[in-house]
Amino acid sequence: MPQVTRDSLMTLEAYSKARPDIRRKVIEHKKARKVHLGDHITLLFEDETTVRYQIQEMLRIEKIFEEDGIQHELAAYNPLIPDGRNFKATMLIEYEDAAIRRQELGKLIGVEDRVWVQVEGSPKVYALADEDMERENDEKTSSVHFLRFELSDDMAAALKYGVSLAIGVDHPHATFAVAPVAAATREALAADLR
Repeated sequence: MPQVTRDSLMTLEAYSKARPDIRRKVIEHKKARKVHLGDHITLLFEDETTVRYQIQEMLRIEKIFEEDGIQHELAAYNPLIPDGRNFKATMLIEYEDAAIRRQELGKLIGVEDRVWVQVEGSPKVYALADEDMERENDEKTSSVHFLRFELSDDMAAALKYGVSLAIGVDHPHATFAVAPVAAATREALAADLR
């Protein structure tokens, strides 16, 4: 699958000029790639477009223009792009009130390992979470996790053929499923597969 390369990035000046239009397009692109699991858990399924936007935004915000800094951002974000046989998602656990968030994150320890996708006719595939570093401790889980869902060749072929896809979580303090996901979401994720 495509990776974001140094040569494919815009300069800070060019990105600044094009940013309003790019931002609008990326927000629209993300709509089909976003799945809400209840009121507080959101999955954003990443692809080259979403990762490219994140890299460009980080370079802009941090005013990074030196080669080492750019390479660091590429190394940090490129692993979020699916490789053609998996889905990769950023999981956000969102509570507006900080005290409630702290309390709920304490109840949700391990939730990142209980998120699943299920291709119609196949067993659930549970996420491989936070492969780069541990994001929870004995007191609470993190509000952000990075997930990978590995699919078999048969699952990928079935999704490309058009069978339904369900996504959910089955944690004692968070149980919710979207079954089936919207057609636009299924199509966007099937396009990530080869």
